[in-house]
Amino acid sequence: MFVPTRGFYQRPTVEVARDLLGKIVVRATGDGVAAVRVTEVEAYLGEDDPACHTFGGRRTRRTETMWGRAGVAYVYLIYGIHSCLNVVTVGEGAPEAVLIRGGVPVAGLDLVRRRRGAGTPPARLSDGPGKLCQALAVDRGQDGADLCDSGSGIWFVDDPEGAKPVIRAAPRIGVDYAGEAAAWPLRFLTDRAEPSASG
Repeated sequence: MFVPTRGFYQRPTVEVARDLLGKIVVRATGDGVAAVRVTEVEAYLGEDDPACHTFGGRRTRRTETMWGRAGVAYVYLIYGIHSCLNVVTVGEGAPEAVLIRGGVPVAGLDLVRRRRGAGTPPARLSDGPGKLCQALAVDRGQDGADLCDSGSGIWFVDDPEGAKPVIRAAPRIGVDYAGEAAAWPLRFLTDRAEPSASG
């Protein structure tokens, strides 16, 4: 399956966000391989976006990855508990990213269920950013991982089914502090689907 090159990520963030919908994020660990088809993302537009971690040129130890090259993972913690996976876009010096908000498991379902809890309903296995990271065993250890290199243990591939998703836009979630930017239609979603029956 095709792994997007650096050039895929070195584009305007909204374009990358929309094109990540339907892609498969693959995670390889010592426990095995799991994969999720991306169904929901949010775009964060850097220094001019009040909802973005780098708004106004903020540059901290946590956000340093966003200031680097495109096509790497930016992973941070919310509430000190839940990891969130982001994809750095555009290029060095342009601190923008796409948050992977949710998806549907398509491989390694047994592994995902063990990580998320055996009683978790199929539709809830990876339908939020923290849940997705738990399902794929993504944490701060993957911050800065090269998404263009499968040797990093996390990467994206094209959907082998080749289906082009239907996309709709909506305001981002949980950014009320961002004023007018909270209403910007930078959350992109596609059709939901049940997890694959095979693990």
